Amino acid sequence: MTTVLVIIHILVSFFLIFIVLIQSGKGAELGAAFGGSSQTLFGSRGAATFFSKLTTIAAIVFMLTSLSLAVVSAKTGSVIKKTVPVKEKATIPPAQGPIQGGGVQPAQPSQQQLPRTPVQPPTK
Repeated sequence: MTTVLVIIHILVSFFLIFIVLIQSGKGAELGAAFGGSSQTLFGSRGAATFFSKLTTIAAIVFMLTSLSLAVVSAKTGSVIKKTVPVKEKATIPPAQGPIQGGGVQPAQPSQQQLPRTPVQPPTK
């Protein structure tokens, strides 16, 4: 169901873009209003053209598919809930103490702290 809605939504969005781009611009009305033409800025336009009706229909279908996709995605839940939490691999040991300059020395074992084990030859 979601896939069908997404496909319809994409097709309608491309169709809406195409219909808006092929219509003639209305910028002449604004320029004519300042030039003293008989056309007015917010006056009557006459009957609605076929393209303006088609634009209205495409916009309504676009809004309906947008609303439908929002409702369907809200019902399915969040993707975050479906993921498994990542476990931390290791904890960082606390710092060993202060060093010169006021900073904290990182927790690294020195040669003196390591236990001394005698090296034994391999047994056969």
